[in-house]
Amino acid sequence: METLKPETPAFELVNTWAGLPAAQQPAYPDPAALHRVTRELATAPPLVFSGECDRLKDRLAAVARGEALLLQGGDCAETFDRVSAETVHSKLNTLMQMSAVLTYAAAMPVVKVGRIAGQYAKPRSQPTETRDGLTLPTYRGDAVNGLAFTSEARVPDPERLLRMYQASSNTLNLVRAFTAGGYAALSQVHEWNRDFIAGSPLREQYGAIADGIDRALKFMHATGASPRAFDDSEFYVSHEGLLLDYEAPLTRHDPDTGRVYATSGHMLWIGERTRDLDGAHVEYFSRVANPIGVKLGPTTTPDTALRLIDRLDPDREPGRLTFVVRLGVGRVREVLPELVEKVTASGARVAWVCDPMHGNTVGAPSGHKTRHFDDILGEVRAFFEVHGALGTHAGGIHVELTGDDVTECVGGGHDLGFPDLFARYESACDPRLNRSQSLDLAFLVAEFLHGGEGA
Repeated sequence: METLKPETPAFELVNTWAGLPAAQQPAYPDPAALHRVTRELATAPPLVFSGECDRLKDRLAAVARGEALLLQGGDCAETFDRVSAETVHSKLNTLMQMSAVLTYAAAMPVVKVGRIAGQYAKPRSQPTETRDGLTLPTYRGDAVNGLAFTSEARVPDPERLLRMYQASSNTLNLVRAFTAGGYAALSQVHEWNRDFIAGSPLREQYGAIADGIDRALKFMHATGASPRAFDDSEFYVSHEGLLLDYEAPLTRHDPDTGRVYATSGHMLWIGERTRDLDGAHVEYFSRVANPIGVKLGPTTTPDTALRLIDRLDPDREPGRLTFVVRLGVGRVREVLPELVEKVTASGARVAWVCDPMHGNTVGAPSGHKTRHFDDILGEVRAFFEVHGALGTHAGGIHVELTGDDVTECVGGGHDLGFPDLFARYESACDPRLNRSQSLDLAFLVAEFLHGGEGA
C-alpha cells in the first residue's frame, strides 16, 4: 500500500488506475459533468476516518488468526428512497440478533460489518436489457442510473455520485446514533431473539440455543461480569468498491502516518467481475490502507489467489485481506480445499469468509430471481466442514439480507414457496434473506458450530 508526504494530494497519487482496463464502469455521456462531480467529491469531508479503518483491520486480524468470526450483511443494492431511521434500525437489529447467536455458539467475538452506507452500485452480467422490443442500458444501481425502464432513467448520470455520498452520510449518521445509544445491549438483543423464536415454526429446535444463552447471561449477572465487547455494539460499514470515479476522489491521507485511505467506507471489496490482476480496481486498492475483501468465484485458481495476495497484501499483514468465496453449494467442496491449502502453505494470513448467496441464484417459474434457503445453508455448512477437515479457520459469513419481511428467497422456517414471491419482492437487483430467514440461518449455523446436528 502507498505512503506519501502529507502535502501530496491523495487523489492524484492513486490515479494510477486511470490508464488501466476498468470493468463495469458507466459510460457517462458528459465527461465535463463527471469532472465537476469528482472535483466536488475530492473536497468533501471523509465519510469514515483512518483510525476506524485501522481498528477494523485489527478486528479482522483476529478473524484471520482464528480468534473471531466476521458477520457481514445487508442489502444487495441500497436505494436512495430507502434511507430512513426505520430501515437502518431494522437492518442493525437483524445483524445484532444474528451476532448474539453466533457469539454464543462459536464462543468467540463476532465482528459486525454492514453492507450499508455505500452499496449503491452493482456489476451486471449484461450491459443492456430488452423488454417488448425496446433495448436500454441495464440498471446498475442508484449511484449510476434509475430503475424505471425508460430512456431517460437509464442514462448514467454523474450527479448521482453526489446523491450516493449524501445518502451514505445520512445512513452513517443513523448507524452511529443507534450504536452509540446503547440500544443493542446483549440482554435486549436476546429478548428480541426470544420473540422471534416464539413465533417460529422451528421454535423447539432453536430452544436449546436460546436456553444456553439464558444460562450464560445469568452466570454473567451472578458474577458481576459485563459482556462489554458486545454491549459496545462496535459496528462497521462496507460496500463493493465498484465505481472508481467515486472511490478515488474520496481518497484521503492520514497526516500522522502518511498512509492513504479510501474514506467512503471502513472495508471495501473487489468483486468477482473486477478482480483482474492487471486491471484498475486491483491497482487502486493496492494503494489504500483499508482492510480489503476480494470475491472469489468457482473459476478461481490457487495461482490467481496467490497473485492477488502479492498485489494486495505484499506485507502479509493479518486483517488486511479477506477472501470472500462465492462458490455455490454444488462446487464448494470441490474448489475450496485446494484454494485454502495453497494459500495457507504460502504463509499468507487471510481471513476466509463464505458468501453463500451469489453462487446459488436460480430462476423461479414466475421469472423472479430467487435463492433456496437450503442451498444457502448448505454452502455455509460445507464451507465450515472443509475448514474443519483442513484444520483451518472458517472466518464467517457474508450475506445479502434485509430487516424487512420481504419474500425474495424461498424456504426457511416459514417455508416460503414460489407463489410467495409475488407478495413482497422488493429488491432492485438480487434476492435477499428476510429478517426471519436471516435469523433462521444464524440459529442453524449456531447448531453445527455448537456441535448440534443442524437442519
